[in-house]
Amino acid sequence: MRIDRNRSNVGRLAAAGLLVAGFLLAIQTGFAAQRSQKNKDKDKDKDQEISQTGAQCAPGTGEAAGAVAKPTSVSTDDVIRQFAQHESDFKLARDNYTYSQEVLVEDMAPNPGEYRLQSEVVFTPQGRRYEQITFAPQPSLHDFTLSPEDMKDLENIQPFVLTAEDLPKYDIQFAGSEKLDELNTYKFCVGPKRIEKNQRYFQGTIWVDGHDLAVVKTDGKAVPDVLKGDNQNLFPRFVTYRENIEGAFWFPTYTHADDTLHFRQGDVRMRMTVRYKNYKRFGSTIQLGKSTEVPGAPSNAPQTQPAPNK
Repeated sequence: MRIDRNRSNVGRLAAAGLLVAGFLLAIQTGFAAQRSQKNKDKDKDKDQEISQTGAQCAPGTGEAAGAVAKPTSVSTDDVIRQFAQHESDFKLARDNYTYSQEVLVEDMAPNPGEYRLQSEVVFTPQGRRYEQITFAPQPSLHDFTLSPEDMKDLENIQPFVLTAEDLPKYDIQFAGSEKLDELNTYKFCVGPKRIEKNQRYFQGTIWVDGHDLAVVKTDGKAVPDVLKGDNQNLFPRFVTYRENIEGAFWFPTYTHADDTLHFRQGDVRMRMTVRYKNYKRFGSTIQLGKSTEVPGAPSNAPQTQPAPNK
C-alpha cells in the first residue's frame, strides 16, 4: 500500500510555508538538518533491507529451529524437499481449476474507505486461463492506494506456494511440531535469502500437514517493504488458510489481514479479506505426482481443517 499523495502533499505545503517564513534565519540549520535526516533515512533503509531477508517466523508463531527439539525419526531436509515437491504438484493442479475470488481492502483509520474486487478465474473454449472481473466499484480509499506490488501479492503471495523450483530462493528453518486444530503439523520459519530487484517474496511461518505434506496455513507478509524518500510502499501481515478440496491437495480459501502501516506521515490502520471459493476442475489430461508420507511423520490426522472465524 502506498501513502496517498494528496495526504502527503498537505504536509509538504505546510512545511514549505514554515521554511519560507524563517528562511533568512534558518537556512544553514535547515540544510544541516536535511543532510542529517537523509543519512538517517539511508541507515533505516539499509537496516530494513537486512531485516527482510532470512528465515523469520511471524511474531508469536514460533521460535528458530535451534530453540526446539527436532524429531529424531525424520530428516527435516527430507520433509522440506518432499513438501516443496508436493507444492509444485499442487501449483500444477490449481492451474487447472476455475474459482471465484472476492477481495475487500478497508481503510479503517484515520479516514475510512474501501476497495472491492470480485472476479472469476475461468477458461476459454480453447483452454486459455484468464481472470474475468465481475464486480469492481469505484474505490473510496483515502489514506493509501493499492500499488502494482499489492496486485502481484494478491496473485502470488497471499496464496503463497513454496515450490521445489523456488526452494533455492528461500532460507527455511524447522520450528517444531504443532497441533493445528485437528491436524498434526510441522512448522517452519521462511524468508528470502536475498532480495532481487522487482521480485516479491514471502516471509513468515508456514504449517505443513504431517500426513499429506501439504501447506495448510501461512502467517507472514510480503517483502520487501519500500521506504526510500517519498516512495513509501508498505505491506500488511496476513494469515491464509487452506482447505482439503481434492485428494491430497489443500487450496487457499481465506486470507485476512488487520494491521497498522507505519508511514512517515503517520500511521494508517487497514484491513484486508480475500475469499477463494467454488473450485472446479477444468478438463485436463495432466498427471500429478503422488503425495508421499514421510516415515515417522504424525499420522491418523483428519483431513479437514475447521474454517477460521470469518
